[in-house]
Amino acid sequence: NTALIVIDMQTDFCGVGGYVDKMGYDISLTRKPIEPIRKVMDAMRKAGYHIMHTREGHRPDLSDLPANKRWRSCQIGTEGKGIGDKGPCGRILVRGEEGWNIIPELAPLEGETIIDKPGKGSFYATDLDMVLKMKGIQNIILC
Repeated sequence: NTALIVIDMQTDFCGVGGYVDKMGYDISLTRKPIEPIRKVMDAMRKAGYHIMHTREGHRPDLSDLPANKRWRSCQIGTEGKGIGDKGPCGRILVRGEEGWNIIPELAPLEGETIIDKPGKGSFYATDLDMVLKMKGIQNIILC
């Protein structure tokens, strides 16, 4: 009745060559937890626990992207680029683009649940609550 949920370990956020990296930020901070998370995932997989992953991203037509979020992303982006604009790994935080993918080091195994979400919250506008209930999960560990 326990699941590990790995939150937003995506190329755009923590991948070498991803959007945050190309913006000039020190991604060592977002990459630092990769190995500890991998070790926890491996141990929990071996013990038979549920493993889940989340990905933040928007529909290709950006119909689920609030205007203020787009505006904010352009203010902090490189050269005014923000969510939906062409980035180093495809359109930034757009579902289906290379940068939206979970990094290879923490890639989901076949059958592991992936929750796609249009914002930072994993419960808002997602089916996470339903999935947890359907799997009988009462305890979650967040990474």
